[in-house]
Amino acid sequence: MSRAQSSQARAAPIPKLKKSWLVQAIETRWYASPGWLYGLLPLEFLFRFISILRKGYLNRRRWHSTLPVIIVGNISVGGTGKTPVLIALIKHLQAAGFHPGVISRGYGRSFGKLCVVSPQSRASEVGDEPLEIVNQTACPVVVSSSRVEAAQYLQQHQLCTVIVADDGLQHYRLGRNIEIAVVDGEAGFGNGHCLPVGPLREPVSRLASVHYVLASGRVAAYPSAYLFDVQPKWLVNVKTGAKESLQFLRALRSPIAVAGIGKPDKLFSTLKCVLFDKGGGTLECYGFADHHVFSLKDFEFAGNRPVIMTAKDAVKCVAFAQKNWWYLSVEAKLSDEFLQVLLTDIKQAAI
Repeated sequence: MSRAQSSQARAAPIPKLKKSWLVQAIETRWYASPGWLYGLLPLEFLFRFISILRKGYLNRRRWHSTLPVIIVGNISVGGTGKTPVLIALIKHLQAAGFHPGVISRGYGRSFGKLCVVSPQSRASEVGDEPLEIVNQTACPVVVSSSRVEAAQYLQQHQLCTVIVADDGLQHYRLGRNIEIAVVDGEAGFGNGHCLPVGPLREPVSRLASVHYVLASGRVAAYPSAYLFDVQPKWLVNVKTGAKESLQFLRALRSPIAVAGIGKPDKLFSTLKCVLFDKGGGTLECYGFADHHVFSLKDFEFAGNRPVIMTAKDAVKCVAFAQKNWWYLSVEAKLSDEFLQVLLTDIKQAAI
């Protein structure tokens, strides 16, 4: 890439955030010094106290499945790469001869009633992540406001041989054989505080009790963590499902990136890296709140320009997608060492 191209690419606009100023201010302090959020320390102490009471209460009412249960979750708010990890894990289990089934709360859906997810389901009814999981793996996925109810459904209907719980680390009523915590290797644990002063749902000390910690990036954010990478694979047309190589990205004229995920910058930085590697270019970026329910009105600013989004966002836009809307397909690369020890533990749990 020439010096001129590199300069042009790096001059890409700063992401335009579709979040309230208060949310942006809080998130900034979460990943820096708490600053004015120190005033909320009494609420953090209350949050921790209530969490301890809740954990003790739910542990006494814990339900255990006859099937092995794997929890894939995190201790922090926002995107850690959990969904790509969960999808990669399911595919490895399928390749190893298991028949995994997934349970999820289905965050953001319009009601909490139990529902079996299918490719024809609507994200508003089942949640964006469960629908993405079904589209990527074709495994049975059940959503419910009660993860125990969802697990019981999978077990009673003999839909799987191992249950994978999406984002269930803090849902202690569900018994589990294996806990996997996913950590953002770049953001780490923010300022180290629990909500609302920091981004943590539980203290970092919680990781000492899980079976495995997976950290994205080149440097582990936790001493005993296994590293993983999330790599871009394809550009997929939101409307037709047609696939194009990443090189197709540089052929798009004035593309716009849109993301309604926990950390929109993850998509933006990945796309910019692809652009830089393929000859540079500018990219206009718009970040929305996590699990944002998109409508056609949200894209009025795009006009006829091509739009690139995540797979999680794409499932909410299929009904009104334009022919030049694409999503970036990504894949989590898990370490062979982790997969070997995990499969051994699952086989022992299944005995």
